[in-house]
Amino acid sequence: MPEELQLPVKEGNLAPLFSAQAGGGQTVALADLRGKNVVLYFYPRDNTPGCTIEACQFRDQFEDFTKHGIVVLGVSADSAASHEKFAQRFRLPFVLLADEDKAIARAYGAWGEKSFLGRKFMGMRRITFLIGPDGRIRKIWRKVKPLRHSAEVLAAALGGQGRGVIYSLCTEKLKNNSRAN
Repeated sequence: MPEELQLPVKEGNLAPLFSAQAGGGQTVALADLRGKNVVLYFYPRDNTPGCTIEACQFRDQFEDFTKHGIVVLGVSADSAASHEKFAQRFRLPFVLLADEDKAIARAYGAWGEKSFLGRKFMGMRRITFLIGPDGRIRKIWRKVKPLRHSAEVLAAALGGQGRGVIYSLCTEKLKNNSRAN
């Protein structure tokens, strides 16, 4: 059984503060988001298959996140210009943060050794943190499956336990869509 990834932060810890550049010259500081639930998701690279799926899943559920006052922030080592193009191409309504020096990723443990096809290298790990209104880390996802991840995160942010909440959110959305057609 593979060993669980050890991170410099744990659930219940205060989330490391940061300030980073987003698209359009905007700067986002975690301290300014105190009082809100924040989804901080780290992903390897703009415009790659898994990262695009994950981003589009958050996009497709973005209305549900905002309806409940939850802020979604994506972080990778790509530049703000790359993020702007990625966000425009896939109509991403949430903020993507440029972490070119990997300072945020290192503080959270998202930058580190990875392996692919037996080759080891340093890179951005796909990890998500749910930070509560009090600035503490409520939940950490170390192994993210991009396709259903946003539903898991939303369920946890809303206090749901397990798949029941995820399925009920999806069922509600399907019912609403079928009524509209």
